[in-house]
Amino acid sequence: MPLDTASQAFLAQLAESGTPPIHESTPAIARMSGPIFAGMSGPGPDVARVRNVKLDGGDGGTFRVRVLEPHGTPQAVIVYFHGGGWVIGDIDLQYDHVGRRLATETSSTVVLVNYRKAPEHPFPAAVEDSYTGLRWAAAHADEIAPPGAPLIVAGDSAGGNLAAVMTLRARDHGGPDIDYQALVYPVTDCDFDTSSYVDPENQLLLNRETMRWFWNHYLPDERARTKPEASPLRAAEHAGLPPALVYVARYDPLHDEGVAYARALERAGVPVALEEAADQMHAFFQMAAILPGYEAGVRLVSRHINEFVAEHGKVGAVQ
Repeated sequence: MPLDTASQAFLAQLAESGTPPIHESTPAIARMSGPIFAGMSGPGPDVARVRNVKLDGGDGGTFRVRVLEPHGTPQAVIVYFHGGGWVIGDIDLQYDHVGRRLATETSSTVVLVNYRKAPEHPFPAAVEDSYTGLRWAAAHADEIAPPGAPLIVAGDSAGGNLAAVMTLRARDHGGPDIDYQALVYPVTDCDFDTSSYVDPENQLLLNRETMRWFWNHYLPDERARTKPEASPLRAAEHAGLPPALVYVARYDPLHDEGVAYARALERAGVPVALEEAADQMHAFFQMAAILPGYEAGVRLVSRHINEFVAEHGKVGAVQ
C-alpha cells in the first residue's frame, strides 16, 4: 500500500517551504516547529479536570506532569511519554491534544510526563524523570482513578522507548506494577542498518540521518547505547513484562525494530498485539487535524486499551 495522499501532500508542502531537515538544525531551531504544528492541530477535547504537578528530578532540577481526568469515572491510569527523539516535543503542545484524546476515547486519567530533554539533559535524565513520573502516578492512582484501576504505560517513538524501558525497570526494581503497555512506533534499538532504516522509501519526515542526530544528542557514547535502558530490545530477558500493543508504521526507519520488539516479547511469553499502519509514515500519531492517520491511530490504540481494561475487569471479578 502506498503512502497515503495526505502525507504525500504534507511532505510536498514542507519541501516547498524550504524548511531544512531536523538533522541540519540545532535543537533550538528544531523545537520551533512544535508551536507551528500545535497551531495546526488546535486544542484537544474538553476533559473534566486538568492539573499540573511539579516533580523533583533527583539532581536539583524539576519537571512537570500533567494530569488529564476524563468526564465520568476513570477506568484506568495511562502514563504517557511523548515522542520527539528525546530532544524535542512538549506536553504543552501537540501532546496535550494526544493526551486529551486518549483520556476521552478510553475514559481514563492520562498523566503526561514532560521529561527533560537532551542535549541539555542527556541520558539517563529522560529515563529517571520518566520513572519518577510513573511512580508518582502509581502512588496517587487512588486519587485520580478508582482503587484497582489498571496502570498502563504508553508512548510514541522516543516515548515508546521510554514506556518500554519503564516496564523493564519496574520489573527489575520492585515496581510499580504495570498492567499494560501501548508502544507506538517505538525506538527499541540503536542499529541504523536494519532494512527499514536503509530503505529509500522510508527517508521521509524522519530518516536515518535524523535518527543519528537524535541519538547523538541523547546518548553520544555509542557503546552505552546498547544498554537495555537505552535499547530495550537488547535486554537479556523480556519475560515478566506486561501485555503489549506494538503499533508500527510501514514507512518508518523504526519499523523493523518495532516488529523485532514485538517478536521478542512473544518469545518471552508476553501477550502481544502487533499492528501496522500500512499507509503511514513516522510521526502520524501526533499529527492531529493534520494527517488523517492520527484519527485512525488514536482510535486503534484506544480500542486495544479498552479491550484490555474490559478483560482486566473480568479477571478481577473472577479473582
